Order: sequence, then structure tokens, then C-alpha cells
Amino acid sequence: MRRRSLLSLASAAALGGALAACGPAVTGKDPAAGAGAESAAAVRVGHVPSSLFAPLYVADAMGYFEAAGITVELTPLKSGQDGIPMLAGDQLDVMIAGFSAGMFNALDQGLAFKIVGSMGISPGDPESSPTALEVSQELIDDGSVTTVADLAGRKIGVAGGPGATGGYLLAAMLEEGGLTLNDVEVSNLSTPDQEPAIANGSVAAATPSAPFSTAMEEAGVASPLAVPTQGTTGTGVLYSETFLGGELAQSFFSALAQGSQELSSDGTQTDEVYQILADTLGQELEVLKSAPMYSYLPDLAPQPDQLEAMQTVWIEAGQITYTEPIDVNGVVDASFAEGASA
Repeated sequence: MRRRSLLSLASAAALGGALAACGPAVTGKDPAAGAGAESAAAVRVGHVPSSLFAPLYVADAMGYFEAAGITVELTPLKSGQDGIPMLAGDQLDVMIAGFSAGMFNALDQGLAFKIVGSMGISPGDPESSPTALEVSQELIDDGSVTTVADLAGRKIGVAGGPGATGGYLLAAMLEEGGLTLNDVEVSNLSTPDQEPAIANGSVAAATPSAPFSTAMEEAGVASPLAVPTQGTTGTGVLYSETFLGGELAQSFFSALAQGSQELSSDGTQTDEVYQILADTLGQELEVLKSAPMYSYLPDLAPQPDQLEAMQTVWIEAGQITYTEPIDVNGVVDASFAEGASA
């Protein structure tokens, strides 16, 4: 299951560097913006800076929002959970980030917002998956771990812990071995810290995203044992209740979907797209080109079946505070995706 090589990787520290080093699309400030931008309607968008949310950056850089009379004010977030109270409190109009157990808890507690779209979809290809269950090479070489089932009782590093998007992706991969989150010990470990933790034996495995996953393999520290199945997703687009009924809601989503349509379905993007991501995120161009990417639906339609699966996983893992599942259909609004494809 060895995947594409990264011949030249920026250090993990550089890839996870300060947001101050990122481009104007991440900070929301563009000193070169002209007077025309001031006349456009502003939409406040919270996001976790990552190539996972490429449609947002591509739509912005290619002028689709501007053509719709919209100026996006981008607010970087550390996690999707951080943005939930801002979204519910009308401090943000839109959030594009990962889903979490905390999001479901917030819905159960009465915080108001809607899930209107999806983001990255796992391709399910072991050779080009941007997320993988990377297992210590030492444990593989000595025969301690040969299948996913052999991870039972072992510690696995996940960014954000079991209740984060990575926890859901881990659960999806553990299912291959008949395991659940309750069968392993999940350690909250940031993605850049996962390789050294595997190397020193602190964890047996981890769930890094590219390019960190590929870097582990190149260093001989770990090998991929499983990837999320095709169609798995844990991220998406959320609207505040106020923005939901506003006049910009459809035009914003349609422009966002145009950004998605600029992305190829096989994960290999054009030079223009890679340059946009490099400029926006402050990452090395060659690193982005060498790392596998997610695929995106052309209309970015929400995926209620995945939300149902997340809720089930997190209830069983004790990450959700309620026991009676909420009706996912009541918090999903697919009308904007339908409008974008009309």
C-alpha cells in the first residue's frame, strides 16, 4: 500500500506554521483590494485553513464570489467546534470545517444552524487516499500488527481526539477489522506530532492526512494499513439561521460550487489550482502537488447518511451527551446544492 513519494517535504513545523504567514485569503485581509470590493456584500466565513477546503479558496481566487457581488471575509479557526458558537451567535454567516461530536451536542442543546453542503469526499483508493491509518513500521515488521483487528487495545493518535472528524474517520477504518472506537485507546495528538509519537512508541498508529502520512512512509516510520472507504466524509458547509434565509445564501453557495467544479475528481489538480492553494495556505507548491487530495461533488450536496453514521459512532463512543439520536434531516438543507446544479 505504499503511496506516491514526496521527494521534497517542507518540515511539519513549516506546514503547520503560524496563520500570520498565510495569504490574504486565509486572514481575510487584502491590502491590495480596490474600491470595487467595498461595494460588494460581505459574507463572514469561518474556516480551518487546509487544502481540504479547496473549493472555497479556488472560488475566491477565480473571482466567482466577486462575480456574484460578494466579498468573503475569512476568519481562520483552529477547529470546526470553535466556530459553532460563533455561527449560532451570528458572528459568522458560514462555516466550512470538520464536523464533530460537539456539533451534535450543540444541536441537541438548541443552538441553531444548518448543514447545507459537503466538502472533501474520500476516494477510497489505498494508493491515493489523503488520509490513512498509519501503523508503526516496527510493529508491522515484527508481526505484532498485520491486520486492523490487531490494533485492539492499542493507542492511536488522532488530531482532536475521538470526538473530532479524525475520530470518525478512524472509526470508519477500524470497521474493516471489526473494531470500534471503544476497542482502542484514542489519544488527542496534533497531526505534526503523530510521526514522532509513532517513532518513539508513544502510539502504535495514527490517522494523519497528506502530506504528513506520506512523510511517515518515506521516513520508514509507518505504513498504511487502511483508508476510509469511498464516499466517507466528515466535513462540510454550515449556515447560520440568519444567513440561511438571506438573499446571498444561494449565490454564495453557487459560487462555492463553481470552485468545486474547477477541481478534478481524481485528486490531481491543475497548476493554477495548486498555485492558488500554495498562495492561500503558505505551503510549498511541490508538497501540494505530491500529496493526495480529496474529491468533491460538483454541487457540494450534503451527505445525511454520513451524518447519521457520525452520530451513531459518537453515541456508541460516549462522545455525544444524549442517547436518543436527533433527526439529521431536520438539520440538513439540500436546497442550495439543488439550486447550484439547476
